[in-house]
Amino acid sequence: MPIETSRLSRLTSLARQVVSFGAVGGLAFVVDISVYNVLRAGALEGSPIWSKVVSVAVATVVAWLGNRYLTFWGERAQGAVAWREGLLFAAMNVVGLLIAAACLVVSHYVLGFTSQLADNISGNVVGLVLGTAFRFFAYRRFVFSANRLRLTVPLPAQRTTTI
Repeated sequence: MPIETSRLSRLTSLARQVVSFGAVGGLAFVVDISVYNVLRAGALEGSPIWSKVVSVAVATVVAWLGNRYLTFWGERAQGAVAWREGLLFAAMNVVGLLIAAACLVVSHYVLGFTSQLADNISGNVVGLVLGTAFRFFAYRRFVFSANRLRLTVPLPAQRTTTI
């Protein structure tokens, strides 16, 4: 039974997005680690926490730009407001982080797997996979989709006056 052309086209587009999403994520990961280590060895030598905060912020911007202009460029709404996309992108990243943290909490505190290996598997393997899957579909559906739910603020009615 032959696959419909439109279905094949959708699958090809999805595969391209997944590969691009992975490449952008990989680049953001390298940026995160690089910026962290540069800051940790230099300007923020005595502050590993602030080094990480800055490196994650820089990596998040890299990921947003990469996903905005590479991964989901064809699905974005015309005239999409950059700050709104950025805000939604950041919110979805926080949810992805919470998913990874929840995996670690369940494994460590509920199931009692307290070794460093168990923590790494639950947080950095299971949590990363689930968080990344969530991010991909959330970006696709809510952040970069032309059909996403609009966050609009109604403007007050314009008053007309006559002289």
